[in-house]
Amino acid sequence: MVVVSREGGFGNRLRLAAELRRLRERAGLSGRRLAEYVGISQSKVSRIEASTALPTRPELTAWAEATDAPDETAAMLHVLADSVYTDVRPWSTVLLGHGDLQNDIQRLEQRARVKLVYEPSIVPGLLQVAGYARRLFEVFEHGYAPQDVAQAVASRVERQAALYDPAQRFEFVVTEAALRLRLAPVHVLLAQLDRIGSVASLGNVSLGLIPLSTPVTTYVPHGFVIFDELTEPSDPATLIMVETVHANLTITDPADVAVYRRQWARLRKQATYGDAARDLLAEIATALRDLPTEPVS
Repeated sequence: MVVVSREGGFGNRLRLAAELRRLRERAGLSGRRLAEYVGISQSKVSRIEASTALPTRPELTAWAEATDAPDETAAMLHVLADSVYTDVRPWSTVLLGHGDLQNDIQRLEQRARVKLVYEPSIVPGLLQVAGYARRLFEVFEHGYAPQDVAQAVASRVERQAALYDPAQRFEFVVTEAALRLRLAPVHVLLAQLDRIGSVASLGNVSLGLIPLSTPVTTYVPHGFVIFDELTEPSDPATLIMVETVHANLTITDPADVAVYRRQWARLRKQATYGDAARDLLAEIATALRDLPTEPVS
């Protein structure tokens, strides 16, 4: 019986690989013979058993059938695979004793040649100015410890150096509502809009804005990032990261990845680009400047 660990995706990935290897060996099948049954290459069998590759759900079913795995074991293989394909890391655990996550995200970004970023409610991290990032960390539900905020802000700003690497491609789709959110004082929000306009001028960056007036053709209530063209041999082809209120989700299941790709394509069609996007940034900036002067705290 396979036990799903609370350790998350990595621990369960090792358990899945070990269980699949055990089933093959118990059935007396060579890697080449099993590959023929499953319809994959022998090298993929080796990589799956070494936990450097993951089987698809059909491949997992075929593996269980080829090795005459009991129904209970076959069912648990799918439960285990699901826990690997979607790694759920609660913020209360992630941030415990580790206030700066930006370096971990930066390493992932460096391994992805293409980043597709959608945000419906806030400015994406790679576009945030320091004052905006600081305020965001301060109001986050699970909160960074006060002593960790400065380092988190510095690391987030440091991550943005990747935007100037022409070998990396970034596409952003952001709603007008996210740009109008009064997360920070007006002077910070104006600096934020200037920053977005400046980054949008880079040749490897695409910026799409979804105006409030645009008819909705799809609904995605949370932001997500598609990390594409990952370069490490142990990486999946594509990885999705979703930040929810309670946890950070990492998704690699090809079927789920396809869902996010379809949503990305629909969101992109709703967005406006180029001069129209710049005009919208200017319109929001004008509205902010017309607000009553804020008292100096």
